[in-house]
Amino acid sequence: MQKLKNNQLILNLSDRGIKIFLKFCYFSFLLLLSCGSDTSKKEKTTESAPIKTESNITENSATKTILFFGNSLTAGYGLDDVNDAFPAIIQTKIDSLSLDYTVINSGLSGETTAGGKSRINWVLNQKIDVFVLELGANDGLRGIPLKETSKNLQAIIDAVLKKNPKTKIILAGMQLPPNMGQDYIREFKTIFPELAEKNELHLIPFLLKDVGGIPALNQADGIHPTVEGQKILAKNVWAVLQYVIMT
Repeated sequence: MQKLKNNQLILNLSDRGIKIFLKFCYFSFLLLLSCGSDTSKKEKTTESAPIKTESNITENSATKTILFFGNSLTAGYGLDDVNDAFPAIIQTKIDSLSLDYTVINSGLSGETTAGGKSRINWVLNQKIDVFVLELGANDGLRGIPLKETSKNLQAIIDAVLKKNPKTKIILAGMQLPPNMGQDYIREFKTIFPELAEKNELHLIPFLLKDVGGIPALNQADGIHPTVEGQKILAKNVWAVLQYVIMT
């Protein structure tokens, strides 16, 4: 009799456990359905949301671009902070006047006109409104034939205008130290105004005006400007650039 009661108790407990288990499964099923429905809604919301891409941002931006394409003078060689190089100083000037231009420093130390010619197509993959060409000094210091230097500069100019005929180009003139020989120095100096006249470009007569050959404004190598020297370079550039971007 006692054994029968025990069996009956076990049976009752088993029935109760089954009922509890079934209820648990039922509520779990409802919970999964609810979560699945929420997840589906979230996925649909994500899929229908507009995606902003870099191209969208570029197309919608009204900001114009000034690109400085040059060598170590542009790159700010020897300076502790690239923000002390003249392109960054130009950006500060532009910002102070609330002009809608962004400056890009594409200077590369040691760059020759041949090197510039080889990388120009890659640089032109971005939007450029004003292109400042500062190359040739390393050609002169290496004694590269002048015809080659002129030919390379012309090729760079042609590439820029082919990409966008409306791009305004400013050519930075350069001069060489006296130890390069008078004939070579004289002919080298004429390359820049001749190219500017031929292509109807804006010309900075001499980028290193009031800096070149002055020890106090150059680093120990006597070639690359100090922080103070870079400020003067910025003034030389701005004297021409301001008319290009304000007219």
